[in-house]
Amino acid sequence: MLRPPSNLVPASKEKSCMEEVCIQGITVPTLGIGTWHAQGRSCQRIVKEALEQGIRHIDTAQLYQNEREVGKAMRKAGPDRSQIFLTTKIGNKEHAAAAVKSSTEQSLKKLRTDYVDLLLIHWPVAFDEIAETLDAMQSLQAQGKTRAIGVSNFTPKQLQTARKLAPIFCNQVEYHPYFLQTALTRMAKEDGFLLTAYAPLARGKVCEDPVIRAIGAAHGKTPAQVTLRWLLDQPNLSAIPKTTNPTRLAENLDVFDFTLTPEEHSAIKARDQRLRLVDPPFAPAWDD
Repeated sequence: MLRPPSNLVPASKEKSCMEEVCIQGITVPTLGIGTWHAQGRSCQRIVKEALEQGIRHIDTAQLYQNEREVGKAMRKAGPDRSQIFLTTKIGNKEHAAAAVKSSTEQSLKKLRTDYVDLLLIHWPVAFDEIAETLDAMQSLQAQGKTRAIGVSNFTPKQLQTARKLAPIFCNQVEYHPYFLQTALTRMAKEDGFLLTAYAPLARGKVCEDPVIRAIGAAHGKTPAQVTLRWLLDQPNLSAIPKTTNPTRLAENLDVFDFTLTPEEHSAIKARDQRLRLVDPPFAPAWDD
C-alpha cells in the first residue's frame, strides 16, 4: 500500500483524519476549499460550512470579489484565526509596489484580519515587473501582513526566475489527472515549496472517467474522492476543490480513510491528456 509522504502530519484533534504538510516551517492543511466564482451569501454560507466541518485552508483572491464574504464566514464559523490557513492573491492590475501594498491592505480589511497566511501573484501578467512586485510582497511579509509569499499560474521557467528573487513558498496551478504538472511537481519535491492544485477534479470530468470510477468502486468511494486522494498522496501538495454544494463539500472531506495502491496511482496518472481547462487570453506562454 502506498503510504502518505513522510512530511505529512495529522491535523488537530478536531478533525483527526485531516492531513497537513510542513513547508519551510509553516504547516498547511493539504485539503482546502477554493472560492472562484462563489459570490454573495452562497460564498459566505459554503465557507462557513467548510470551517464548521473542519476545513482550515481557505483560498480567495482580489479578482474573485468575495473577500468580504470570506471574512464574514470566518468570523461567524468560530475557529480561532490562528487555526486557519488563508490565501489571497494580488489582482492583475496591482503589480506595482504601491498597488501591491494598497490592494493588500484593502484585502485585509475585507477579510477582517490583520494578516493572510499566503499572498500570491495571481497571474504573471506583468512579469517584467516581477522584481518590484516580489520586493513589495517581501516588505508586507516583514511587516507581518502575510506569513509567506508565492505565485500562481507561473510556468516552470517563470518560477525559476521568481525563486532567484524571493523565498517563494507556493505556486498554485491547474492540476488534475488530465493535466499532469510533471515539471512543477518535481521542482516542489526537490526544492521544498508547496504546489497547490486548483480545478483538481477537472471541473467534474473525473466523475465520468471509467478508470477512476472503477478504482472508486473498489474502495467504496466516488471518483472525486479517489482523485483527491491521488493528489493528496503526493509530496508537498495541497488541493483546493471549489464547491458551493454542502453535499459535495462533505464528500470532499471523506478522503482520509483509504489508501490507493501504487498500481492505482499509475492508472490515474496514465489518464493525462495535456487537457488544460483554464487558459485565459492573459495567460503566459506555457512552457510545460
